Amino acid sequence: MMDATMESNRLTPDLSVAGQIFPGDLVRIAQAGFRAVICNRPDGEGVDQSNFAEIEAAAHAAGLEAHDLPVVSGKVSDENAAAFGVARAALPKPLLAYCRTGMRSATLWSFDEGARGRPLPEILSTAKAAGYDLSGVVGRIAAGGRIRKASADLFQSVVVIGGGAGGIAVAASLKARKPDLDIALIEPADVHYYQPGWTMVGGGVFSPAVTARTMASLIPTGVRWSPAWLIDGTKPSRWRGCSRNGCCPGCTGRLC
Repeated sequence: MMDATMESNRLTPDLSVAGQIFPGDLVRIAQAGFRAVICNRPDGEGVDQSNFAEIEAAAHAAGLEAHDLPVVSGKVSDENAAAFGVARAALPKPLLAYCRTGMRSATLWSFDEGARGRPLPEILSTAKAAGYDLSGVVGRIAAGGRIRKASADLFQSVVVIGGGAGGIAVAASLKARKPDLDIALIEPADVHYYQPGWTMVGGGVFSPAVTARTMASLIPTGVRWSPAWLIDGTKPSRWRGCSRNGCCPGCTGRLC
């Protein structure tokens, strides 16, 4: 079966993504210059797909390599992201990765790009230009494709609420003046926007991308960054300062 509407979207020179492909597409894919295909759709997910064995046979007949890396929709694991990076590095290029719509493949690509250290704004803008909105996985991209784990405890001497320019400056200043100070910065966002610079964007001096950085890259050394939604009791009314150890389970005489 041939899908006349099959088209690919280039993300980087070595990789493009596409929706479901069929055995009859493989000759045309080879003629387009691709040297390998990666399947990111599990067999049997829908009635509109060919299984991987059929794709693999057609790929080999067309002189292409084929790699099976099925990912359940909406459930991209750390292992999936790492395996995609390994396959991308090992297979001959350029590659064509596909799933039902291309979204899973684009997401895996973005996680691998994040792990390689590519700036987050570039990853998002490249994906958007190709037709994929990855705003829902910004946190994963910023974390290098890994799922950020919740921490079970947060006992710090100083807690700074908010990771804007002010919060980061306060944390950095305190740490510089007292290096042994135990500081946590609570900020749910994975991307930091330098808002004072937005006036320069409006004036045409800066591009919007210049004002964006990953939050992780701006946290002062030695300061613990915690996203607020992982912390139990982020309302100040539920906090208390401890004057001695042992006032409550896990107490260390600090904020708890």
